[in-house]
This record gives sequence, structure tokens and C-alpha cells, in this order.
Amino acid sequence: MVGIDTVVSVESQLDGDWVDSVLLAGDDTDTCLWFDGPIDRAALRALVAEHKRMFADAGLVAGGTIALRLPPSLAFVAALLAAWRTGAQVSLLDHRLTEHEVDRALDRVAAQFVVAPTEVRGGRLRGYADVVTGVTARPDGEPARTGHSLIQFSSGSTGASKVIARTSADLITELDRYDRLPEFPGSGERMVVLASMVHVLGLVGGLLNGLHAGVQLVFCQRLTAEGILSAVAAGDAPTTVLGVPFHAELLTAMTDVPSLPQLKRMIVAGELVRPGVPDKFTERFGVPLGTMYGMTEVGVIATDLNGTLWPSVLPAYGIEVRTDNGELSIRMAASPYIGLSDPARFADGWLRTKDAAKYDDTTGLVTILGRLDSQISVGGLKVDLTEVEQTLAGLPEVAEVVVIFDGEIEAYLALHEDGNGAAIEPAIGRELAPFKRPRRLHVLDKLPRTATGKLVRNPTALREAAAGEPA
Repeated sequence: MVGIDTVVSVESQLDGDWVDSVLLAGDDTDTCLWFDGPIDRAALRALVAEHKRMFADAGLVAGGTIALRLPPSLAFVAALLAAWRTGAQVSLLDHRLTEHEVDRALDRVAAQFVVAPTEVRGGRLRGYADVVTGVTARPDGEPARTGHSLIQFSSGSTGASKVIARTSADLITELDRYDRLPEFPGSGERMVVLASMVHVLGLVGGLLNGLHAGVQLVFCQRLTAEGILSAVAAGDAPTTVLGVPFHAELLTAMTDVPSLPQLKRMIVAGELVRPGVPDKFTERFGVPLGTMYGMTEVGVIATDLNGTLWPSVLPAYGIEVRTDNGELSIRMAASPYIGLSDPARFADGWLRTKDAAKYDDTTGLVTILGRLDSQISVGGLKVDLTEVEQTLAGLPEVAEVVVIFDGEIEAYLALHEDGNGAAIEPAIGRELAPFKRPRRLHVLDKLPRTATGKLVRNPTALREAAAGEPA
């Protein structure tokens, strides 16, 4: 159990006053959110106060712990801000997790309360839901043991999730980094948010930064190419779209693109952008496809918001990087992990990203090359799986692809609707040396993705998706 003195210290660190001063400040009549209609700051403050009272009635106090298991919704926004305003430590759980996954996550964070829907209205392709929330107490829950305001889980695209913790000071520092990016949306502008608010890009880059900077945040009724463009067209102010590379590819596949003079740029993050996509996007829409590199542990790390540096990015304000044996490391004041974690991941003030990268100390530019574990040896010859994957991704027939080493190099791919599968193997033969070529090609209708939209790279999950039917 936590001692009284420790609890007092934790409560102090979890003070929720920053919510009012950093996130909710502003004119009552300013429209800050748009779901089915506009939500101004006065209405948002009222919703936050309503949820705060509901949490207090359930027994949540400063220094307490609460987990949110809600789909993207106005209720999610109000519950998150209300819990922080109470001074509680908040864990975010993706609403698409199974009951088993949720139970395991709740045991790891020992949350005292869980907020979940009692009623949900919204279809599969809707960008948000209409939600009625309920609060449930967990008898085995415990007060916060650290002063972290936010608990998140890594996406788990390659394996088990890690528990990642950030303080309110960490979040405010990240918001300051966004303030110093002149190309990022500012006061009076709009942002169409496609990235999940449960994860760091949609949460901090989208929701928190939008509230802080006075950007109107628009959530799509339909997560289709037409739905995204309709959301852009619904307002006259300069508009940025924030999502993952999958969303950019969805838009570049359109052949009939309407005139959108308000579209300023699209910004994507979460995984490497396929070769050719930035140029295709600019050709279609006449604006840049900006990229960002970041991690749940840190938030935004480096950017190329004008699309002029691709495939490189420039570290954001206050970010110090280095490479060790080809691996990118980030300077941090403390470990972002709580609970069980790899002790070698954070040491001597440096967080190992597990990403292979090149760092040019003259220009300061960083080029992310892919996961460090993508470097393998085949018959004594070094093969970079990211290079193989990017080569296959550049083939005109291929819509999406993942290359893994599972005893041998294998490729899991999906084709464009008019893609000719018979042309793939000859093309691979022209593009790659024999020792680099996949030994097995698995053609699926579509590849599995994580909750954040990243392609799954876990061999077991990919084998299950392929259902043992290689092409």
C-alpha cells in the first residue's frame, strides 16, 4: 500500500488546475469541437463539470485512478478533461480491445474506476459515436502510485504492449513544441482529426493541442475518402487533416477530387510513408503531405510539415537525438515506463527507440529507416527488411505490404483492385537481389492493422490473417 505522505505528494503532482488554464481557457462562444454540430467552450466546460460531478458521486478523488474505455466521442473528451480536472490519473483503453485484453490492462494499472458506454449509437465507418457513459468501481483498484497524469499503452504492432506514463508537465512541454511549429494549425484554423484520440498523435497533436491553440477540431461522420473531404469542405477557414499514412493513401486513390481551396495540408505519422505517396498526394490536392515522427513515450519528436525534407525529418524544439550503432536514441529526464519493462530501453538519460536511423550532425536531419529488428542475416548476407518492404510497396500492383522474417523472408500483401498478381514475382526479380527476395508471398484482401492504423507485424497474427493460404 502507498503511505499517506506519498499519497499527498502524488495528489499535488496530479493537480488538475492546468486543464482550465491550458486546455479550457478562451472565449465562451468560440467553437472548439465539431461532431454532429458545433460545440463552443461554454458548452464543453458545462459537459466537463457534469462528468466531474458524476465521478465525484462515484467516489473519485484527487490522487485516484480511472480508466476510460470509450470510442471517439464528445463523451470521451468530457470524461478525460473531467478526470484530469479532478486530479486523477487517467488510463486510456482502446474501445476495440477484447474483454480479456481490457481485464489484463486494468490489472496492470490497478484502476479504481472504469468509464464505459452504457449506450452507443454509431456505425462501423463513423468517425465518432454518440455515447452515454457509466462509471463502475473496481474493488481491487488502488490510488495513484506515481504523479503521472496519463497512462497509455504502446500500439503493440510487433508484440506485447508497454505501459507508458506521462505527467501533466510532459504534456504541457509537448504542447509547447507544437506551438513552435509555424506550419501546424493555429488559432482560427480548423483540423480534421482522423487519428485516434486514445493514442498520442490524435490525443496530443489533435485534441489537446487543438483546445490549447484555439483550433476548431472536426471529427468525420464517415471515415471514407468522401467523408474526409466533406469534413474539409464544411468550413471556410484554413484546414489541416491529421491522420496516419493509410488515410493519405485512401485519399490519393481518389480519381475525382473536388476543389478544396481551404485545404492547407495533410499531416501523417505512425509509420513510414510509402515511396511515391507524398508526390501523388500533392499532385491530387496541390498541397503538401507533411510527416511527423514520434513515440507514445515522448510525443512528437521530428517533423517535415512542408514535405520538402522527405524521407528525412527535423527534430522539434527541445528534442535531443543521437544514433548508437544505427539506432536512434532520445534524451529524456526520466524513464517513461511503469511496471515491467526492458531495463536496457532507458539508461543514462537516453531512451532507445528501437528504430534504425541516420543522423546528419551538420544539417540536424534524421532519416528513419525502419525498425532496428528489421536488420537480418541471410546466409551471412545482411538484409534490411524495410528496404524489401519499401521496394514491394513501390510496385504499382501493391496496395499495402508487410515483410517479416519468420525463419525465412515472407511478404504479406494486398493488391489494388485492378492489380495483376502475376506481375509481382517478375517485378521482384528485377528489383531485388536473390538473397533479398521473399521466399513466400501471402496475398490477402486486406492486411490487419492495430487500433492506431499501423500495419500489424506480429508473425502469429499475420499467419492467422492469411489463414494458411499463401499465394
